[in-house]
Amino acid sequence: MAERERIGFAGIGNMGAPMVRNLAQAGIPVLAYDLNRDALAAVTGESNIVTGASSLAETGAKCTSVITMLPTGADVREAVLGEGGIASKMAQGGIILDMSSSEPTGTLKLANELGKLGLHLIDAPVSGGVPGAVAGTLTLMTGGEDEIIARAGPALKAVGNIYRTGPVGSGHAAKALNNYLSAASLAATSEALLVALKFGLDGAAMADIWDASTGFSNATRNKLHQHILNRKFAAGFTLKLLAKDVGIARSLAEDMGVRADHLDHISALLGDALEVLGDEADHTALYWYLEQISGGRGLE
Repeated sequence: MAERERIGFAGIGNMGAPMVRNLAQAGIPVLAYDLNRDALAAVTGESNIVTGASSLAETGAKCTSVITMLPTGADVREAVLGEGGIASKMAQGGIILDMSSSEPTGTLKLANELGKLGLHLIDAPVSGGVPGAVAGTLTLMTGGEDEIIARAGPALKAVGNIYRTGPVGSGHAAKALNNYLSAASLAATSEALLVALKFGLDGAAMADIWDASTGFSNATRNKLHQHILNRKFAAGFTLKLLAKDVGIARSLAEDMGVRADHLDHISALLGDALEVLGDEADHTALYWYLEQISGGRGLE
């Protein structure tokens, strides 16, 4: 993909919007699409090289590469292969870059179906959250053919750092396992904080101690002070999406014949919390849920 060749982008949410901005800042024209017209208007109004598409099909018709940044693999499949989808008007040789957190098995199936249409698929799910999306430092767990990834290189590098994981589908497997680790550390850190507070320890001091010790994690470094101790619970990633990703990891473990007791527990815990907190709750509100069932401050 040439440096200034226009790229399509479907999904202008918390992550997608700053990614579009970084593509534009890198000099890459973007044809963006989202069902939320206000979200679309926000990004198209910020740069003269970001324009809005009237349909998904238009992004496929006018771009040789289209990024999807959508909630689920089912959403991606519908956006790409559904009636009036991206693939319906895309010329042979085109590339779909799925940067969503999709199921590896579904990704393999989608790649096979796109191949029959003469199209290519790269799975490059991201990690780094909204701060990473804004800074353009996302970790891109990238699966696909070397030649196709090289063609998409300028766009990928504009939003983050490429980490090759292997063939198509491997990126989504890596992402699901990463988010399981993230969820496990959040759960363990939340439980430790609850115990510390019940014992009379200072939460802020413990956050600093853990982050400077062997117990450090993304939760101690980026969540305790920023979203939990201040009770904002607003990291920008929903509990529903985290539960979905951990569910993908659990299915992957089952398919591989791996006994994963901790993974089973974390998946069940997130499911229980989701029932109480609802689909819109931030994932850091898991602490809120654990607090409630522990007889602490609870939901207020």
